Parts: sequence; C-alpha cells; structure tokens
Amino acid sequence: MLNLSRLLGAAPASGPDLRYDRGIRHTRVGALPGQGPVVVWNWTQSCNLRCEHCYASAVLGRVPGELDTAEAEAVLDTLTKMRVPALLLSGGEPLARPDALHLLGVARQAGLRCTLSTNGTLIDERAAGALAEVGVTYVGISLDGPPELHDRWRGKTGAHAASLAGIRNLRRLGVRTGLRFTLNRHNVAHIPYLLDLAEAEGIGRVCFYHLVPSGRGESVADLTLERQQSRAALDVILERTLGYVRSGRDMEILTVGNHADGPYAYLWMRRHAPEAADEAWRLLQRNGGNRSGQGMVCLGPQGDLHPDQFSWDVRLGNIRQTPLPELWAGAATHPVLIEMRGSRRERITGRCSSCAWFDVCNGNLRARARAAGDPWGSDPACQLTDAELGHAPAAVVS
Repeated sequence: MLNLSRLLGAAPASGPDLRYDRGIRHTRVGALPGQGPVVVWNWTQSCNLRCEHCYASAVLGRVPGELDTAEAEAVLDTLTKMRVPALLLSGGEPLARPDALHLLGVARQAGLRCTLSTNGTLIDERAAGALAEVGVTYVGISLDGPPELHDRWRGKTGAHAASLAGIRNLRRLGVRTGLRFTLNRHNVAHIPYLLDLAEAEGIGRVCFYHLVPSGRGESVADLTLERQQSRAALDVILERTLGYVRSGRDMEILTVGNHADGPYAYLWMRRHAPEAADEAWRLLQRNGGNRSGQGMVCLGPQGDLHPDQFSWDVRLGNIRQTPLPELWAGAATHPVLIEMRGSRRERITGRCSSCAWFDVCNGNLRARARAAGDPWGSDPACQLTDAELGHAPAAVVS
C-alpha cells in the first residue's frame, strides 16, 4: 500500500504513518522492531454479493469450519499479546458474521487498531450506530464505478445504492470512511467518476486496488490492466492527487497491490512535482516495498495462515494445530518464510533481477507472479519500461 498523498507532500491524515517509519525497512519479522505483523483477517468466507473479482472466492451462506466465537476471541487476545500495529478485518463480507459486532467490541477493548473492509450494503442506520459505538477506526467500502457497472460487477442490482447508503449512514455518525476501487479494464475510464463522487460526498480517502488474479479473480485475469493502461490510470490518479495536495484539500489517495507504483510515481513527480520528489524518494526507501510474510500476514476463515490475503495457495499452517506466534516465527523451518524473509533479489528472476528500483519495490507481489506461472518470476504488473528499470537515483537513507 502506497500513500500517494504523502509522497506528494501531504501530512499524514491520521497520526504517524506506519508505512514510512524509519524502522520498517530493516525489520524482517514484524511491522517494526518489537511489534508483530500487520494482520489481514478474513474471518468469514460468507458474503451477500457475488463479485466477479473476489480474491477470497466468497459464497452465499456460512462456510463450515470457520473459527467460532470463542476461537475468534482467543485470536484477538493473541494478536494483542503479539503487539500487532493494525488489524484489517475482511471476508467475504465481514459483517455477515453473526458475532461481528461483538468481536469488534472485544478487539476495541483490547486496544487493537481495527479497520473494516466491507461492501457496505449491510450498514443500515442501526449497524452504523453499532459500528460507531464499538469505535471502529476506519471503514473502507468498495465501489467499482457507476451504478450499472458496479451492480453488474458485484452480481446484484441495487448494490451501488446500498453501498452508498452505508457510507452516508457512517458519515452522519462521524465514522471515518473511504472508498475502495479495484482497477480493471471495465472500469479504468471511471476513475474520475469515483474521485468526483468522493468529493461530492465529503469522503476523505480513496484506495485504488490493482486487480490480483486470486480466488475467483483468476477467472477475470484477462481484465488486468496492460502496462500502458496502468501507466495512464496512474497519471490520472497522480494528477488529481497533486491537485488535492496543492489546494490543501483533505483527501488521501492510496494505491494497493502494486509496489511498482512507487517508482512510477517518483518518475512522474520528477516531471510534474519536482519540489516533492526528493522527499518522496526518501519515503519510498524507508517503506522498502512489498512485505508479505515479513511485515504482514493473512489469517483465513478456518484458521489457515498465509503470507498475504492473495496467497491462498500458500499455507503456512493452521492455528488450530500450531499457535499463531509459533507459526509467525517459523522462518527457521517453513521454506516459504525462509525465502520471503531472505534476499528476494537473489531469488527473483527476469526483469526484477537487475532492476535498479528493487530496494523500493522488493520484487512486488509474489501472488501475481505465481498466477503467471513462476512464484519467483517477475511480477507482470510492473508498469516500468525496460529503459526505466535502470534509472533509479542513488540511495539516500534517512
């Protein structure tokens, strides 16, 4: 996840930004020294929608074998003891869990910093009030374009209207909300629509996700943006973001799922915002790129542990058989963790192997490389041209 607003000179929207902390770059196990990882917890596979690109292959109805309430409470206690700096709760649809509000309350009482990733359709006035009461830090709601396109993509007529109603219900109660938009060939032309909507609704955060062919998303892999399409999309996003920063507008723009966005943004800034480029380069170096299996991990509905939320085919173990802290610390025995926490540059082949930007990308997303046929091949979603691969500036560590 890259905070483009911060790279372009905006102050952090809500306190210190973990992504650009001075200690993050050299921490191989945990988000920061002395802390556990950022945890994505897909605590149910159940969902009321049928999205074409669902990375979790969500289904209607409850899936047998999901962690029950007592097991989920134990997970929250463990995460507290591990000192995880952030917990992202997702699904499926996380609010489809009957005990979701109870567990959110337990997490909040334990002092965990919780954010919720949801389709928003279940957030009526009563649910919004309950979320406000338990003190959820942030709620991200997915919209994939104008109503007709969104409803088709999500498999349900009226989904767009219901999601927008959920956003408005939360905002009326002062709950911090944001939009999530998965970039693909169907909706890439609607980036301005989404940003215009965010402005009109007073929504202060928009996250642009790159499509990852994981779960049901494998069936729509052909909708992944080609290099030039991805570059053009980033140009639009960066131009709008720069306008927000220069005008002082309270709007935070992020991209997710492609750390090659960082080098591309820096090169764009050298042409369009040179006053911010040097500081952006320092921040990118602090961030260090993808940290799957290093600074983040994903817990699945039935207790399986994965390097990230897109790597369902890589199982690190199950917390019903082995305690979560033991699984997380298993770099000495688990081959995937050994590889992910070692020198990725020595393992990754193809364009990545000689790329001058490797230290600010870290080889990008391995789940996408696996989907392309080689877990240690280059990530095919990198937007940089061959000519750009060798033109990173000198390191300036600060």
